Amino acid sequence: MNTADLRLPVDVPSTALFTDHYELTMLQAALRSGTAARRSVFEVFTRRLPTGRRYGVVTGTGRVLDAVENFRFDDGHLDFLRDHRVVDEPTLAYLADYRFRGDIWGYPEGEVYFPGSPLLRVEGSFAEAVLLETVILSILNHDAAVAAAASRMSVAAGKRPLIEMGARRTHELAAVAASRAAYIGGFSSTSDLAAGFRYGIPTVGTSAHAFTLLHDSERDAFTAQVDSLGRGTTLLVDTYDVAEAVRMAVEIAGPELGAVRIDSGDLLLVAHRVRQQLDDLGAKNTRIVVTSDLDEYAIASLAAAPVDAYGVGTQLVTGSGHPTCSMVYKLVARAESDAPDAPLAPVAKKSLGGKTSIGGRKWAARRKDEDGVAEAEVVGTGEVPPDLAGDLLLVELVRGGAVVGREPLDAARERHVAARENLPLSARQLSRGEPVLLTEYV
Repeated sequence: MNTADLRLPVDVPSTALFTDHYELTMLQAALRSGTAARRSVFEVFTRRLPTGRRYGVVTGTGRVLDAVENFRFDDGHLDFLRDHRVVDEPTLAYLADYRFRGDIWGYPEGEVYFPGSPLLRVEGSFAEAVLLETVILSILNHDAAVAAAASRMSVAAGKRPLIEMGARRTHELAAVAASRAAYIGGFSSTSDLAAGFRYGIPTVGTSAHAFTLLHDSERDAFTAQVDSLGRGTTLLVDTYDVAEAVRMAVEIAGPELGAVRIDSGDLLLVAHRVRQQLDDLGAKNTRIVVTSDLDEYAIASLAAAPVDAYGVGTQLVTGSGHPTCSMVYKLVARAESDAPDAPLAPVAKKSLGGKTSIGGRKWAARRKDEDGVAEAEVVGTGEVPPDLAGDLLLVELVRGGAVVGREPLDAARERHVAARENLPLSARQLSRGEPVLLTEYV
């Protein structure tokens, strides 16, 4: 069963109004001036990574493809635009029949990126391509921020699994997207059932402190949970006294107890004490799960602790201090006339303050050294050098308005692991630093 086809309430029937007012007023003016049909090329890129980050993670591509397919103006949308005098009647007539019929190329989801990387290239008429700016950026900026945080946490965790638990710390719809992005970045499961239903991500969870507090005693709570969920369940042991709770948990569930969860206190110290206690009680296979406001630095600090899994919420869904990636969507080339075969002319904004961009329809490749380790991001607008032809990064996603690049979520997850492994070792450092690859323009 493809759960995406079931249309959860977290989906929307149309993404057409997930845009800014000025996209439509630009369309109106372009239609009036006769330039709306000019073939145009827009690119998504970022001029810089968040401070201290060494690489970014391309995430949200699959959601972008869904958004492009669902970008349709229905009668209610058109009535709203008419009633609020956003655009004139000729523009409304154009929007009534709007379909994106162009082409989209981009870095495959899960790939890493750097400043200047042309992450997404949207080609079509100016009218059809300009309308997609806001929805594309809103998806990519959010999802890539969460995935970058997830990737850093995954590096810090090593082979220990990570559980995404941030649904209650963000908007209910953003929580589903965040879970998807975290899975691509290296998390293995989520607590959010909507994300599990929508994307097939494994879901986990047992009980909170409220369940313990509900019962007349901690023993009653543990007994009820084990009776219901079995001896392999995870018992939360820090509601009252941790040592007593661990003793009682093993007494009730036996050495087959699946795991205990610690959600407060000095996690490093408590984890060591709990591990020793579990071993002494014969529960040598009982795992220890820790939660409590973790980020990549806290996870790294627990590397030597006897911890088996981490649950992460707030810091993950907010990008661990960087909730956006500063991606932009810029026109880089446009036809010199309305003729279908008119040549493309490169265009670029020129300004002070670091907001300049480079014109031209671009390709990108990642040059590797003799050991197969990436050493530079090469971006160009002309012919691709023969030695880089096998290392091109952009793949076809949409052809003539039809999606051709949709893939399973696990493919993006696996791609990210491979891409990260092919970066210089310094990419895995959590200390502040510059991007591990520089972009070379040719």
